[in-house]
Amino acid sequence: MSQISIHDMIGTIGVIMVLIVHLLLQIEKIHSSSLMYSIANLIGGILVILSLMNTWNLSSFIIEVAWCLISIYGIYRYYRRH
Repeated sequence: MSQISIHDMIGTIGVIMVLIVHLLLQIEKIHSSSLMYSIANLIGGILVILSLMNTWNLSSFIIEVAWCLISIYGIYRYYRRH
């Protein structure tokens, strides 16, 4: 049985963050325009990108960078409105 690397743990935490915030969105506990939603997605995406430093996957990297950029735009929109 192989041991779980620190990179795997970091990536798993990132995935869990993204999944939880998406669940909260679907059950209407948060809104997609909320700051918490964008920040949680950004942090989750960054953690997954960090995990990719151990086991590189171009497709995963591209989708996570896109996820982070969209989250940054959401944060920008939030601050522009408030």
